[in-house]
Amino acid sequence: MPVELNGETLTIEKLVEIARKNSKLEIARESKEKILKSRKVVEDMFIKKEVAYGTTTGIGELAKVILTPEQAKELSTYMVYSHASGYGDPVSQEAVRATIASRINTLCKGVSGVRLEVVEFITEMLNRGVTPVMYPASVGACGDLAPLAQAMLVPLGEGEAFVGNERLLGKKALEKVGLKPIEYKIRDGLAVINGSQLTAGLGGLEVYDADILTKTSEIAASMTFEALKAVTMAFDNEILLLRGYEGGIDCAENIRRLIMGSEILGKQERIQDAYSIRSTPQVVGAVKDAIKWVRNQIEIEINSGADNPLFIPKGNGYRYLAGANFQGTPIALPLELLGLGITTISVISERRLNRLVNPNLNEGLPGFLIKGSGMYSGIMIIQYTAASLVCENRVLSTPAAIGSIPTAADQEDFVSMGTNTAIKTRKIIDNTAAVIAIELLAAAQALDLRKGKPGKGVKTAYNVVRKYVKFLDKDRPLYPDIEKLTQVVKSGEILEAVERKIKKLK
Repeated sequence: MPVELNGETLTIEKLVEIARKNSKLEIARESKEKILKSRKVVEDMFIKKEVAYGTTTGIGELAKVILTPEQAKELSTYMVYSHASGYGDPVSQEAVRATIASRINTLCKGVSGVRLEVVEFITEMLNRGVTPVMYPASVGACGDLAPLAQAMLVPLGEGEAFVGNERLLGKKALEKVGLKPIEYKIRDGLAVINGSQLTAGLGGLEVYDADILTKTSEIAASMTFEALKAVTMAFDNEILLLRGYEGGIDCAENIRRLIMGSEILGKQERIQDAYSIRSTPQVVGAVKDAIKWVRNQIEIEINSGADNPLFIPKGNGYRYLAGANFQGTPIALPLELLGLGITTISVISERRLNRLVNPNLNEGLPGFLIKGSGMYSGIMIIQYTAASLVCENRVLSTPAAIGSIPTAADQEDFVSMGTNTAIKTRKIIDNTAAVIAIELLAAAQALDLRKGKPGKGVKTAYNVVRKYVKFLDKDRPLYPDIEKLTQVVKSGEILEAVERKIKKLK
């Protein structure tokens, strides 16, 4: 079934379907009607020679000059040309699809004054597998202009695009799927580029991945708790209820369900564990609460009228409104928080890992989780790798969203830098997936050495790890195991297997 876009109901899950599963798009009938009505507002304003910045007028020195039809058409095209001035390695194809789908959904809100033919063409372009090449450099206001302009060259038969994994000139890419280039007319050029859609597209995929990663970190933590014979009282429901945070309550419940049925955990001699063990519900729970807020902000954005100016039909009349709905700050700040949260997960995971490998802290397990340590280094060096990734995450957690640099001769004197935030948050998530994979690798090794029957959820996760990584009885290169298990973590396979066994985690 195609994903229907109406400017109101696009979710992160639907965005993921479009971006990663190549689900087809369909413009809702009511949205087509709204687009047509908004377009009529633009045309009426043009006929009446009313002022609408960058639409019926020029920009810069021509802002007070009403354009002729030919000038307006040329302005629309030249605006896309001039703004296609990015730099860098191409954004991933899935991120481009998420970005453009988000922009189409904004246009489906029916306040941008764009021609319906343009929206339909861009939709069909995605449906036929044409993914524009897009460079990431953007200040996040007026929206992600440079990346979007580069993408929107392709409907003109210019720029570059991928068809499958083949990188082609825009015209060749369209020809390959049976499409002919279109023209941009009055207003079209600005309408297709004027929003923070790359930030939103990246952010939507990141929220989805962060949710999977956070739950997988709870699974890894539970494996570690079994291996270290943790004091289970720390995960008692009443403790978390008395604090009152929903994320902490949910995290503790997830852990209790994961370790349920364990024959390893029982009466412990210790009174309580180190913070990295007993604080996991409070720490990871805080991240879970943060993700919920970030999700809400991103879903507001991908269903928003993120454009300027706006052309709003009102009964027999209309309103023309100019403001700053392109501004990326409302999603830049949440994505900064997302990066901080996922970095925190990497920090506490590495500390649990340290307790697994350290013979002074691991409850009688062999040093570095290998028999004959001294002759063998075992799991020693993977902790170095985790430590390095955590350090990089801390550097990447330095906020970009406070880094405004004025542009456009100080007319655009505050910008969000939200795209930079989204780019570094992606790297934090990828790094943390590797850290969690390393903890899973070590915890599986420790469980084999500990012996005994773990909880149902933990045993299920252990089985997935052992499907890809064998027991370490003597030293071998571990980087292939880390790479393989990181991809397994990212894919969500471990979480899916566990949820099939013990039902959905909160």
